[in-house]
Amino acid sequence: MKIGEINERAKRAILVVSFGTSYKETREATIGSIEREIGAEFPDHEIRRAFTSEKIIAKLKSRDGIKIDNVDQALKKLADEGYEDVIVQPTYVVNGYEYELMRHEAEAYKERFRSILIGEPLLSTDLDYDRMIDAIADETPELKDEDTATVFVGHGTEHCANSAYAALAYHMLSRGYKNCFVGTVEAFPDLGDVKRRLRNSGVSKVVLKPLMIVAGDHAVSDICGHGEGTWYSELGKEGYKVSCEMQGLGEYSGIRRMFAERIRAAVDNE
Repeated sequence: MKIGEINERAKRAILVVSFGTSYKETREATIGSIEREIGAEFPDHEIRRAFTSEKIIAKLKSRDGIKIDNVDQALKKLADEGYEDVIVQPTYVVNGYEYELMRHEAEAYKERFRSILIGEPLLSTDLDYDRMIDAIADETPELKDEDTATVFVGHGTEHCANSAYAALAYHMLSRGYKNCFVGTVEAFPDLGDVKRRLRNSGVSKVVLKPLMIVAGDHAVSDICGHGEGTWYSELGKEGYKVSCEMQGLGEYSGIRRMFAERIRAAVDNE
């Protein structure tokens, strides 16, 4: 999305916007890694960070003394510091409510910058599904194991963009990954749907993997936790040998490249 004109001599910045996480190790392995990849790809840009979760921002400040800006605060700082050309790149998987709110906040600053470009989330076009599958396959050798199902679990949303999860599952199937399943914590496909599909697969082992940028609270509490009602415990009750891989999508090199490509596309299409 283009707002304004690019000036080759202007001060430039890229604002990387994430939902955020209070888990330090996964934050640096995922969000930090994405930011570093973008910085290496665009060395003539200042790289800044913003989170959209006010709850996480407040927790990091009170617990760890870490101050992270929200989108409005980060853009105001860039404007006050004289940056003229700004790219706002979200680290979201789908074009849901978080993306719409972030875009609205960014567009409110169109008069403060010479130009402001807004990149897209990971799953925005048909081609993105194959790119994501390639990135996932590079990091998931068990996809070729006939006796093992790989279950990717995303967040899920009431937004119509939630259909991207079912679309990803279908693209996986069409690529020949018959034992790869996609579910969500808060929407469809849910745990019940994944259970039904697993029963028809004939596998005996299940590997759970977060389909989220960070392996944060949902991964710890809802997916891989051993307490009642988690995906791990519920699938164990079904008789599967279940294991979890606490690796956020931001740790996948192919996913990080996709975000850098998002920014390149925003610049090239301006």
